[in-house]
Amino acid sequence: MAKDYVEGGKNVFADLGLPAPDELLVKAELARRIGVLVEARGLNQEEAARVLQIDQPKVSALKRGRLAGFSIERLMRFLVLLGNDVEIVVKERPRSRTQARLRVA
Repeated sequence: MAKDYVEGGKNVFADLGLPAPDELLVKAELARRIGVLVEARGLNQEEAARVLQIDQPKVSALKRGRLAGFSIERLMRFLVLLGNDVEIVVKERPRSRTQARLRVA
């Protein structure tokens, strides 16, 4: 029986053919983690804005996944402001993979 759907890969942004899909996936994962931390602290958007040193509409955009105005570096800074260490690890790609990748572990 034929499938009525197509299975996606590991990166929905690549599946959609968007430019810089690895960067988009990293930004989405960082934003998700920021959202989890904000929720765990019980912060409303105004309180989160004070902690992140941004205005409330930017917190709303972040929460809604509208990430065009946020760089990866800025999202990492938000994680630091929320009390997290951010570690960047650079390593050679395995020979089994043809391309290097960017990801959040």
